Amino acid sequence: MIVGRCCMTENPRIRIYANRWFAKFAAKEKISDATLADAVHRAESGLIDADLGSGLIKQRIARQGGGKSGGYRSILIFRSGERAIFVFAFAKSDKANLSAAELKVYRSAASIMLGLGDDQIETEVEAGRLVEVKDDEQG
Repeated sequence: MIVGRCCMTENPRIRIYANRWFAKFAAKEKISDATLADAVHRAESGLIDADLGSGLIKQRIARQGGGKSGGYRSILIFRSGERAIFVFAFAKSDKANLSAAELKVYRSAASIMLGLGDDQIETEVEAGRLVEVKDDEQG
């Protein structure tokens, strides 16, 4: 007899979201949900491009038809095994890094968003302030 493992109990499904600004940015730049999900899966595997502290990370995402090195830097609110929220992105050619003031604001937002319960996140989705990113790997 083969006994299957339930991913929900041993490795909970991480939920992936984008805020309204990021969702519009991704659509304009033709960044697919699969590309966003890949960035989160890399982070889940410990391949984090930069840990910015307080639940904030920076992950590179590729431009359509290009590689990650010439692509975008995305800023995510991230808690492994629970949720990832894409909140901002920029091309390396446009901006080197976030300013200290921007980091402070995003860290504060991370503290708030990571403190929300699932029902509160669902309210944000229903209100259109968050968009769930489709992750084909998780069904």
